[in-house]
Amino acid sequence: MTNRPPLRALHAFEAAARHGSFKAAAAELGVTPTAISHQVRLLEDICGLKLFQRRPRPLVLTSAGARLFPILRNGFDLLAGSLAAVAEPDVQAPLRVTSPNAFASRWLVPRLPKWREANPAVPLEIIGTDALLDLRAGAADVAIRYTRRPPVGFAGQELCRDSFFPICSPRLLASDGRSIERAADLLRYPLIHFDWMNRDPDAPTWRRWLATARSIDPDLIPDKAWDLSFREELHAIDAVVAGQGIAICSDVVVGRELENGSLVKAHPLSLPGYGFYVVWMHHSPRSAVIESFLAWMRTVI
Repeated sequence: MTNRPPLRALHAFEAAARHGSFKAAAAELGVTPTAISHQVRLLEDICGLKLFQRRPRPLVLTSAGARLFPILRNGFDLLAGSLAAVAEPDVQAPLRVTSPNAFASRWLVPRLPKWREANPAVPLEIIGTDALLDLRAGAADVAIRYTRRPPVGFAGQELCRDSFFPICSPRLLASDGRSIERAADLLRYPLIHFDWMNRDPDAPTWRRWLATARSIDPDLIPDKAWDLSFREELHAIDAVVAGQGIAICSDVVVGRELENGSLVKAHPLSLPGYGFYVVWMHHSPRSAVIESFLAWMRTVI
């Protein structure tokens, strides 16, 4: 291996040549002007040539110094760029987004073409699951959490909150031929239930909705049995879309269907839902693209 000149001496010379001053170079490198002068003299001894003309002011490069300076400057710039490229994640790597199944399927996936239009160089990997993937272990880059309060220990923002209404297909109501005038009228139709995996006692379920509705309609039976019950929220929504009954659904998750009229609110009484929070690890190396993703979500909410 060939002998390499001391890196400190190369740094000292490059900084002094760039600033035209030993004092400014010393301030940049956190040493004294005397130390800069010593390192420059060491490099001159190695080269066997003077690199600066020793004048009081300004500091002037000799012809040898003028040849060496751009080589070192470009070399240091190349080294810094190479290190940055190694440290920064591949911008082509998919941004891994974990989301509750129903939100991913009914809200996020239909809007993905708009993401591709706005960000063609950033592919997404959507991980739809009702399990909480561990961001600290690197299971995903960003998570959409559905909870009452902001998740602790993460960077993030609330995207929106939802409300729950009795939702059905307008075909179901048309088949009966009678309008819904009061909460008890809903009992003429099959009620569709789905399990809440978080076991929240205040979850917006049929049982809670019927108990609340009884305060405005005393004839309502609060403990009516469900006609259809599903483990998965998505399956319950599919049954509602198919006209099989009425379910208590999120106005965010089925927002597109409510907007286009394929689903309707069977009754105006609602229950409060939860917040959709976009969260990621503090100091994530993908923070910039994550924040772009959050900003995009706000434009399509």
